[in-house]
Amino acid sequence: MQTTQIMGVDIGGSGIKGAPVDLARGELAAERHKVLTPHPATPEGVAGCVAEVVRHFEWSGPVGITFPGVVTGGITRSAANVDKAWIGLDARALLSGQLDGLPVTVLNDADAAGVAEMTYGAGRGRTGTVILLTLGTGIGSALFTDGHLVPNSELGHLELHGHDAEKRASVKAKEDGDLTWERWARRLSKYLAHVEMLFSPDLFILGGGVSRKPEKFLPLIEGVRAEIVPAVLQNNAGIVGAAMAARPPGTRPGD
Repeated sequence: MQTTQIMGVDIGGSGIKGAPVDLARGELAAERHKVLTPHPATPEGVAGCVAEVVRHFEWSGPVGITFPGVVTGGITRSAANVDKAWIGLDARALLSGQLDGLPVTVLNDADAAGVAEMTYGAGRGRTGTVILLTLGTGIGSALFTDGHLVPNSELGHLELHGHDAEKRASVKAKEDGDLTWERWARRLSKYLAHVEMLFSPDLFILGGGVSRKPEKFLPLIEGVRAEIVPAVLQNNAGIVGAAMAARPPGTRPGD
């Protein structure tokens, strides 16, 4: 069987990273290439960085690209951690134009990570309600019921103690406040308990770069009944999910 490879690019608040993905295995087919997210993260600036990542691999096929906000039909509808000029923009057209007309698929970053984890990682074979949370510059979310995605859930923007939850419980909040793991875990516990109260999930999957260090904070989580596990694909989940979204119609992972 010939391996299907698709390019995936993950736009984050601090970095833009990508690589070809082997969809038969759900793994990167080459070492990922990363550039810093420009500040301000304007559409033109970010699109230029995406093009730099894709051209690093001399890629000429379909490209899946994640965006840290709501995406419907290739249009970016929100912009919490990037420039507000993204709101209402035809991101698919902009990014395809920067890539000399390559076919582009754009989707919410946490949705991409969630689909990858449900297919290849910690959520594989799980039924019931599963919520993946990406903990980084903000908090992204992917909500699944019996394996089916409810897109653009944006649970990081739930109000918690008068603030956007991600302003209190993201990794950026930990770093900006110079919080200990213990203090950050208390904030994260309150957030997870709030989400659990609203959605009663069977499983939380915690992703983002911090998922490489689950021993630092998972044992400190309290007051949550649901099972909590780290993401298996860790910070590559968004790249893998982006590639999955861009695969040709009628194919499945492994085709």
